[in-house]
Amino acid sequence: MADALSTEKTQVLIVGGGPVGLSAAIELGRRGIRTIVIEQNERVGQQPRAKTTNVRSMEHMRRWGIAERIRAASPLPADHPTDIVFATRLFGHRLALIANAFYGARVKDERFSEPAQWIPQYSVETVLRDFALTLPSVSLRFGMRLDAVTQSAHGVDAGIVDVAAEKHHRIRATYMIAADGARSTVRKLVGVHMEGAHAYAQNLNLVLRIPGLGRLNPQPCAIMYWLINPDAPGVVGPMDRGDTWYAMMALGKDAGAPTESTAKEQVRRALGIEIEMEVLTYHLWAAHSLIADRYRKGRIFLAGDACHLHPPFGGYGMNMGIADAVDLGWKLAATLNGWGGSRLLASYQSERRPIHQRVINEAVENYAAIPQKLVRTDLEGDDLASVSARKTLGAHIFDSKPREFKTLGVVLGDDYSASPIVIPGSDAPPPAHFMNYVPTAHPGRLAPHLWLADGASLYDRFGDGYTLLVTERGAEHDVDGFVSAARERALPLAVAAPEDDRLRDLYGARLVLIRPDQHVAWRGERLDRDPASLLDRVRGAP
Repeated sequence: MADALSTEKTQVLIVGGGPVGLSAAIELGRRGIRTIVIEQNERVGQQPRAKTTNVRSMEHMRRWGIAERIRAASPLPADHPTDIVFATRLFGHRLALIANAFYGARVKDERFSEPAQWIPQYSVETVLRDFALTLPSVSLRFGMRLDAVTQSAHGVDAGIVDVAAEKHHRIRATYMIAADGARSTVRKLVGVHMEGAHAYAQNLNLVLRIPGLGRLNPQPCAIMYWLINPDAPGVVGPMDRGDTWYAMMALGKDAGAPTESTAKEQVRRALGIEIEMEVLTYHLWAAHSLIADRYRKGRIFLAGDACHLHPPFGGYGMNMGIADAVDLGWKLAATLNGWGGSRLLASYQSERRPIHQRVINEAVENYAAIPQKLVRTDLEGDDLASVSARKTLGAHIFDSKPREFKTLGVVLGDDYSASPIVIPGSDAPPPAHFMNYVPTAHPGRLAPHLWLADGASLYDRFGDGYTLLVTERGAEHDVDGFVSAARERALPLAVAAPEDDRLRDLYGARLVLIRPDQHVAWRGERLDRDPASLLDRVRGAP
């Protein structure tokens, strides 16, 4: 990073152009923040990685105005059931079926504004990338690798290499976001360490072309088939409407990498049929349970897999990273736009790290019931003992696996009640259950959703900044106080007052202050304190 190099300036530099980096760019770009995203890879290919964009992530897509684009980009038809089938083999005995996994059915549920969407991660990235390119303040630079980084009290200097041209550049940013994944270069350069358990086991992900399998499949239409047998346990599912399928096969902790020929034979055994197939992609990976010892080093912040890793059971990984991007994005924008206080950015780690630890624990719990750990003897015969064994295992699946596929309490249950920028209520927050989600407007929790009488989502009435929700009439004077105090601080504040009799009971207060990320910052019957001091607290001012 010699002085002779030309220097480009920006407000935020994001390292990593996957879903987390792109989501952060969108959150910042929609708020007018000059943002550059660099990514050393082209991010093309067929490896599915994440396959479910969950309810909460889809609510962010709705807030950004691209939820329908995400749905249109899914390779499966809209009426494809979002069910999980458990069987000994695809052409074997069915054990159980869990319907509406991840809450992906296209129905209106009072608890959320958007159902989940089954869609491969690379398709999500395409939609996010195309949308980010429409934002005037966002620039995407693919084929660019971070080579060095230094920082001062005033900014971050990044040495960048154009991979194809082998040319060096320098970018100076006010802040940097490391969204560069599990092997984060930024994390290593700034000396942040990961803590926890490494490499539970080796796994193999395949994308295959299997002509005719969809037509021959004897099992109900589903997004995922868990195949439980002693010699080739694994998970398979359709990637699109044609002949493309994915497969995940566990190899064991010390197993070597199979050849493509061996891998195809293992898939055939899992399917229970001799059928021709072609390997389109082949990817070895290991499950970890790791969390960074810190999420910030000066002006550099870590997000997504760069600061937390866990087994991919429950569909939390990409979705948790998108939530990181949202939390960090609005806070950086508030700081750069001048209304965020000096303590606002410190709340990123204090809010997100406990959430990550909770989700990691859930994913590890789910990992205890992966296909090879569900195998029982005598599952595949036609005798009474095998029938009984299948019935017993089916009952066990119904008892244990909803924890992985029906965990709305985890997806919508993020709790920031201990955050320094949340004003706590007089009572303790209700306990958050991993499955059963009970909406509550307790400060720090996600604002309860409601479908209004006109068919609109309550969330659509919230602004991009803070929103003062008025649940019943009679608080006009207090509203005026909020609006005046917000104007003095250049804090963006919208007032929403839908006329719906259910709101008062749902929110438990006449006035509710909603954060830009749709979490409750404060609630009360009336404004019994100086509105200026209240807004200063929630915006992180001393």
